[in-house]
Amino acid sequence: MGKTTQSIQSVEPEEGVDREEELQTRVAWHYYVGNMTQQEIAQLLGTNRVRVNRLLAASRESGRVRITIDSRIAPCVALEEQLVERFSLQAAVVVPSGATYEATMAALGIGTANYLTQHIAAGHTIGLGWGRTIRAVLRALPQRSYGPISAVSMQGGLAHCPSINTFDIVSDFADLCHADGYLFAAPIYVSSQKVRDVILQEDAVRETYDRARGADLALVTAGDLTESLVITYGVKDPEDLRTLRKAGAVGDVLGHFVDENGKLINHPLNRRTVAVALDDLRDIKQVVLASGGAKKFFVTRAVLRGGYVSVLVTDEDTARRLCEEP
Repeated sequence: MGKTTQSIQSVEPEEGVDREEELQTRVAWHYYVGNMTQQEIAQLLGTNRVRVNRLLAASRESGRVRITIDSRIAPCVALEEQLVERFSLQAAVVVPSGATYEATMAALGIGTANYLTQHIAAGHTIGLGWGRTIRAVLRALPQRSYGPISAVSMQGGLAHCPSINTFDIVSDFADLCHADGYLFAAPIYVSSQKVRDVILQEDAVRETYDRARGADLALVTAGDLTESLVITYGVKDPEDLRTLRKAGAVGDVLGHFVDENGKLINHPLNRRTVAVALDDLRDIKQVVLASGGAKKFFVTRAVLRGGYVSVLVTDEDTARRLCEEP
């Protein structure tokens, strides 16, 4: 597929795709999900506010816009197929990129929540990672019962984290989905590898670990080395961040730091991490990675290269960049 610019006139739909439907859907995403004004959308897409208003009205009159946007954008669908083939995934979900990082996260949350509602079933154990993106997923996840299911944390928590902790993720998911919750009753980083090994042998922690690595479906995100919660609240020593970069780290998944190819780096922090090991994560039946935005490109690519996940939910700009790289 040829390069697509920001101009709405230059977006060429796939053969047989209704161009008007695609434009209506793209405008609706930015307006209802991205919280952009009609003027901002017009500037973003290279058109005028009158046309944006007409497209929004048409999308409502046709029933395409209700509580959710009941349509998909052809370039996003094409990117999904390319991602599946390129990274040997079970599935991919691509959502339109927002004008801001916050808008992109909101879209990722909606796209991931839609995927989860279609794949959670009675009897499932759901493993949960931690991060702002997963919080966005919970905000978009409808409250409903799937029958008897369990939710289990896949990593330890933090003594201090004012925005959201691993414990909050599990409890909020359990409330939304009427699930039994299981917590990783340990900090994500401890003082030494020896302490980590002792903690993982404690009955309560081991039970949670075994339940997590036996999950039917896991939801994780990836953190970069700038603004992730792990970096902000978990890595307290600035020297650790410096040595992580020197060792080649591009970010983390479940608190484990990896290089650009998804391999665990040789760093003391990785030997002090209380979380499901990446080899165990790889063995879970279905692992959903929700990750997007320009800052997370390299760590998202690293997690895919490492083969730790089977489903990717990302934004259009990130997906295109992943697919266009040699």
